[in-house]
Amino acid sequence: MLSNNKPSRYVSIIMPCRNEEKHISACLDSVLSNDYPKGLLEIIVIDGTSDDSTRELVDEYIRKHPFIRLLHNPDKITPKGLNIGITNAKGDIIMRMDVHSRYCSNYISTLVHYLDELNCDNVGGMWITKPSGTNIIARAIAVATSLPFGIGDAWYRIGENRIRQVDTVPYGCYRKKVFKEIGYFDEDLIRNQDDEFNARLIKNGGKIYLIPEARIEYYARESLNEIIKMFYQYGFYKPLVNIKVGKPATIRQLIPPLFVLYLLSILVSLFFKLYLFPYTLTILAIYFILNILNSLVTAIKEKDIKLALVLPIIFCSIHLSYGFGYIAGLVYHPIPRVLKRNNIDSPHDNRSRKSN
Repeated sequence: MLSNNKPSRYVSIIMPCRNEEKHISACLDSVLSNDYPKGLLEIIVIDGTSDDSTRELVDEYIRKHPFIRLLHNPDKITPKGLNIGITNAKGDIIMRMDVHSRYCSNYISTLVHYLDELNCDNVGGMWITKPSGTNIIARAIAVATSLPFGIGDAWYRIGENRIRQVDTVPYGCYRKKVFKEIGYFDEDLIRNQDDEFNARLIKNGGKIYLIPEARIEYYARESLNEIIKMFYQYGFYKPLVNIKVGKPATIRQLIPPLFVLYLLSILVSLFFKLYLFPYTLTILAIYFILNILNSLVTAIKEKDIKLALVLPIIFCSIHLSYGFGYIAGLVYHPIPRVLKRNNIDSPHDNRSRKSN
């Protein structure tokens, strides 16, 4: 139950984006429909040199709502846009938002309330994943990216009905002083910059909570090419996150790259006519059985049998693209070079910002 106290915290919403003419208007409308006092709110859109009508659409909103600002991000990448937004923000609370999302009417007030109520450093809401298009591919992508078999056990993706302490949340609502204490978003990370920042926050004594009441309608990628590219990038930058925060990958993160290496070992053995480990085909059979079963059960639950034909392809695309990306990331981001570039003496630095 939220307090009846009148909100008094000034909130800066930062929205990095690029070529989002399809989503920007609906996103801004949902934010403007929030119940938080507009006199305590600013919205900063940081555009990464869009070549569609994104900037023109934002300019129309600025003419009607002077608390909306548009900034320029010539480097185009998300963490750079986030940092531009943070450094230009006036509020003592920074709320990151993604343009691919729509936000419930009490989203801002709920997160601001619990940031203070729980005396924590970051709070975030629950994703309700929606398709970006009407075709079966878009629908299957939305379904697959909200299932444990597709994307793992992130609570904000697969669903939760109670407030819980977690290691990451979507987007995030932070006290601005956090960025002064532990630094800004890492601009080496085109993807996974929020994972790295939240891991750094926890490492330095911070706490993160998932607030299921704060609902987010997230619109998933629309095409197979988009989802492959996105999960490849997630995999590619994950080893770099692990190196930077001095934390080894979890078993869950290692399963896709290990599966890819297993498939490559089968191809190599066949090519050289080794046939040394024919019994290992059992693993491949188990994977396909699990894939088909999850697809069938989901299709029945969603009352759309066509999903049973498409979901196996989407699941494979997610797993393989992430796995290949992770392996490529391990090769591209050697540990000594990353440590030297970031002036890190040891990946096990346990200094805490709250130690004093």
